[in-house]
Amino acid sequence: MGDETRLVGSDRVLAVLRELAQHSRGIGLEALAKAVDSPKPTVHRALSSLRRAGLAAQDGRGRYVLGDEFLRLAFAHYEARPDHLRVAPALERLATLFGETAHYAVLDGRSIVYRAKVDPPTGAVRLTSTIGGRNPAHCTAVGKLLLSFTLPDDAAVESWVGSGDLERRTENTKVSAIDLRRELRAIRELGYAVDDQENEPGVTCIAVPIFLASPTMPSGAVSISALAYRTPLRALREAVPEIRAVVAGKEAEPAT
Repeated sequence: MGDETRLVGSDRVLAVLRELAQHSRGIGLEALAKAVDSPKPTVHRALSSLRRAGLAAQDGRGRYVLGDEFLRLAFAHYEARPDHLRVAPALERLATLFGETAHYAVLDGRSIVYRAKVDPPTGAVRLTSTIGGRNPAHCTAVGKLLLSFTLPDDAAVESWVGSGDLERRTENTKVSAIDLRRELRAIRELGYAVDDQENEPGVTCIAVPIFLASPTMPSGAVSISALAYRTPLRALREAVPEIRAVVAGKEAEPAT
């Protein structure tokens, strides 16, 4: 790090705090000083400030970790922040990247409920989805994605479908238990779901899970709904790694 970019004052304290967050099992003073490219005495002073505020602590091995007060503040803020605000940056980014509409939805019984919707800056089209609106889970990408978690096996799918067929929204809607079983198996293997004009004619969709409260059970699903002639389903499938990175907040920074 050159002299012109060397961290000073509060910037150094923040750099130390950010580095601590990367080491859940703790990090020693020497390694920490190397990571932030600062002298050990300087980093030690930053740690002392953080420890006085409860934002850093030292474990029994002498390694430094985030403090309980930092965790308390972070979790309190996180829990109080509504889901739709947490996912808004990802939806805005996806709508801009793909020029199509991005949604966040949750499962409610046999339906999905849209909690957030972001249209692209230009070229938006009118979809049936509205914030607070519902659609059947079995014919939407977000719904099938979430059903793949709540219906973990074929028996659960059979029970959920019942004795009759499901509602048919388009000629592509999968309405039988056999079709839904096959679909959910594929989703569990792939980790994403698609809607190939199954809910609205001419509209395709792809959805991935988002984990806001648990690392294993999604809080909901994020999707991109696109006009089939403009953004074919094939293109959405090819973009799954990029979509996942945006949703996880791990999208690569653009080159400068």
